[in-house]
Amino acid sequence: MNCQSEINSAYFKRAAREQLVNNWGNAALFTLLYVIVTAVISSLNNLIPLLGMVLVSPMVYSFYVAFLQNKRYGDELSVESLFDGYKDFQRIVFTSLLMYLYTFLWMLLLIVPGVIKGISYSQTLYVLKDNPELTTNAAIERSMAMMEGYKMKYFILQLSFIGWILLVILTCGILSLWITPYMSAANANFYEYVKEEYNKKNTL
Repeated sequence: MNCQSEINSAYFKRAAREQLVNNWGNAALFTLLYVIVTAVISSLNNLIPLLGMVLVSPMVYSFYVAFLQNKRYGDELSVESLFDGYKDFQRIVFTSLLMYLYTFLWMLLLIVPGVIKGISYSQTLYVLKDNPELTTNAAIERSMAMMEGYKMKYFILQLSFIGWILLVILTCGILSLWITPYMSAANANFYEYVKEEYNKKNTL
């Protein structure tokens, strides 16, 4: 692992580009399918409140994890992988809903504490993937522990995509088919980094 001073937003974004090289077209199609399916599922909220959120949570998890698996093993971003989260439906849904609830409650207090807590919870879905024994609060708490000392680094990484997000707006969302995989791959690389650092601290 490179020294701490070299681990910055540029490092994660470069790793993301290397991960997606020769795979941008497939990643864009994968993202398009994800957007369409989640939009359809989310529309169920119009029938029964929260139903869409409950049903879409495993797919959000699957999307996150797909880029992590692609990073680690070169797994293809396939249609089938978008539905992997439904194999562990209850654990993923309960943890996701609890995470959203905590973030919402913190937002009710003040925006800044809510953002900070949201960043603390940002690794929860990856934690669920790597730790099948952890559920709900335990997975969220592991994410919080992993993010100790790395929240600003994560915030700056997300901030570094603002220019690209503005271009997404200017292209009426079309560019998001490439920017979303780019951000997702960068975030997967960030998780690998904080996980390694967390493991180092806890094996000393």
